[in-house]
Amino acid sequence: MANATQVAPDKRVESSSNQLRSIWVILIVMGIVLMLVGAMAIGSSYVATLATLLVFGSLLLVGAVFQIVTAFFGRSWRGFFLHLLLGILYLVTGVFIIKNPLEAALTLTVLLAISLLAGGVLRIALALIQRFSGWGWMILNGVVSILLAAAIWRGWPISGLEFIGLIVGIEMMFCGFSWTMLGLTARLAPRAAASA
Repeated sequence: MANATQVAPDKRVESSSNQLRSIWVILIVMGIVLMLVGAMAIGSSYVATLATLLVFGSLLLVGAVFQIVTAFFGRSWRGFFLHLLLGILYLVTGVFIIKNPLEAALTLTVLLAISLLAGGVLRIALALIQRFSGWGWMILNGVVSILLAAAIWRGWPISGLEFIGLIVGIEMMFCGFSWTMLGLTARLAPRAAASA
């Protein structure tokens, strides 16, 4: 009985490795494409910011329709008004973002800068008060957050028009890199198994 439970996870891992090995080319191509798109987003972060906000606004509109329709289907439910109000909030926010993407970018970037500043100050204060194990890393994290907030404020308002696109581009590049590395690892797995 103990042998059966030990063999099953090994077979699952081997099966998963075989599946990844069969699509390693697709993983690498997808990773390279994501890195290229991420680089383009970083290179034209203003356009990427507008595109991101337009997609986000559209998703809010779709969510608003579902929230409102669901609320009216469940009119007798006690949470009807909360559901309806959330749907209206989604609708108003989505319309605002789509009609005024520049103002939305500026507003979201200001909110992000404020949260980075507040989070950085709180991390530093907590680390100095508590002095727990590894508190120096928490202080470093707080300092980096404050520096990021300062960089946003210093470049204002241009930073507000480019920051979101820059973050999206960086995330896409790292995502693409991880997919590429997964594909390369899956490709090289049979050689590693054979040499072992």
